[in-house]
Amino acid sequence: MITIENIIKTYHMGTQSLTVLKEVSLNIDKGEYVAIIGPSGSGKSTLMNIIGCLDTPDSGVYRLNDTDVSHMSDDELARVRNQEIGFVFQQFNLLARTPAIKQVALPLMYQGLGRTERAGRAEELLTTVGLGDRMHHKPDELSGGQQQRVAIARALAGRPSILLADEPTGNLDSASGAEVLALFDQLHEQGITIITVTHSPEVAEHTARTVTIRDGVITSDQRHTKNDNHKNQPTVEASSETGPEEG
Repeated sequence: MITIENIIKTYHMGTQSLTVLKEVSLNIDKGEYVAIIGPSGSGKSTLMNIIGCLDTPDSGVYRLNDTDVSHMSDDELARVRNQEIGFVFQQFNLLARTPAIKQVALPLMYQGLGRTERAGRAEELLTTVGLGDRMHHKPDELSGGQQQRVAIARALAGRPSILLADEPTGNLDSASGAEVLALFDQLHEQGITIITVTHSPEVAEHTARTVTIRDGVITSDQRHTKNDNHKNQPTVEASSETGPEEG
């Protein structure tokens, strides 16, 4: 699904330059659940931006589903993102005055779906993430964990081939974070390819593969058994909360 070969990325600041990725190569197969970890400044965010077609490398090759996207134009990259990649961010990035069902349905407008089909798919996805009874609530009427689940449903709306998550539990308390990770486990079991970029060992333990990057170079790539602790966590069900909560 993802083939990255000898990617180099350098940022130029006046007369100075900083090479953030140094001949990085990485393959990710369909259906994998991968964590990319590393300290601040390691290059993991830049690698995420390239995988997500938010940025392009200076040299090297990036093939996504057998298509070379390394040097596409901004418009071409936008089409790839719309069709292939669902994004989940630390900050949720929800529209403040918009109910959850419209948040999830909004990306489907760009795919040309009619209003009824958009609403039907949004309702189905919100039910899947345990918010069937919260679909008409606005963000300020939802807890942090509920808002992130709305964001996950929105990311899945276009049926992307990859779910790309950037520090998905970074703004959540431990209980809400555990619910989001349990949801990722369920989605992975359904065959969805998930790549999460994180500094959190707890998040990485939920994955089946951990790629470590440091100083712009991949220093380890380990496949492992997913942490058995997640098996004892509750599955995501429709929430009984009646209002917002901290985290």
